[in-house]
Amino acid sequence: MKIHKSAEDYLEMILRLNEEKGYVRSVDIATGLSVSKPSVSVAMKHLREDGYITMDRDNYIALTDSGTAIARRIYDRHKALTRILLRLGVSPETAAEDACKVEHDISNETYAAIVRALEQGVAKEQ
Repeated sequence: MKIHKSAEDYLEMILRLNEEKGYVRSVDIATGLSVSKPSVSVAMKHLREDGYITMDRDNYIALTDSGTAIARRIYDRHKALTRILLRLGVSPETAAEDACKVEHDISNETYAAIVRALEQGVAKEQ
């Protein structure tokens, strides 16, 4: 199943918030993505229907295994792209913003090459 960029952003944010806080609420997602709470509600409905998240009776959000797999793939790409851009001398803010733009569209081949370059220290740490 093809998943849209916006859904990937929501799943990635849920993963990041869970790692940071240990729990995820809709309001935290809205703040993290700078979107409205109604937008988050609609997105959570779709992600729940598609089997990517669950919500408990207190409305805490958790990723399912399939949701975690997608979120982890996107977040790993984000971190690797940010690292390579930082090594190339891009400012932290711009590196994070640009990584977010590229993480969804980069090919597996290019991503693998970036990971190899990072592992081999092709670009020096700043």
